[in-house]
Amino acid sequence: MAASAIVKLNVIATVVFCVSATASAVVFTSPWRVQGVIVALGLFALGVWVFLWGYWTAVQRSRADQIAVAQIYFLTHEVVPRSQRHLMWAALTVQCAVALATALARPNTDGQPGSTLAFGILVPMLGLGLNGLLAAKHGRFAPRPGPTEAVPPSSPEMEQNAPHG
Repeated sequence: MAASAIVKLNVIATVVFCVSATASAVVFTSPWRVQGVIVALGLFALGVWVFLWGYWTAVQRSRADQIAVAQIYFLTHEVVPRSQRHLMWAALTVQCAVALATALARPNTDGQPGSTLAFGILVPMLGLGLNGLLAAKHGRFAPRPGPTEAVPPSSPEMEQNAPHG
């Protein structure tokens, strides 16, 4: 998957989530609540799948490259180009802000505590997963250092059958 496709997917999914959650919060009738839950859970499920795909790819790359968790999921240390990093950060920030704002806007459903909009809190998993996939597939990492010194040869006194004393 190309880096630009990963960034576009994140932006499009964020827009879909924003429209769905905002419409659900404003109208807040049964059909709109249901679609809000379906969209949030669908994006969460996609996020879990993408997160695991990115994690698997990062583990494979870690055999040759020195990779840190913050580099993978938060795109630190200029792992990807600045323009991509900023779009991915913006999408994750918007996902978190919209999820929190809509869940707080309607703290209960039909007079019962808890809101169907709280499912939106799961959506930022998609942003984290796509960050991980982008970094794992297209990130630049330092190579893993090789052995720095050889194991010194053992001296005769250290052999197993050497006299003790």
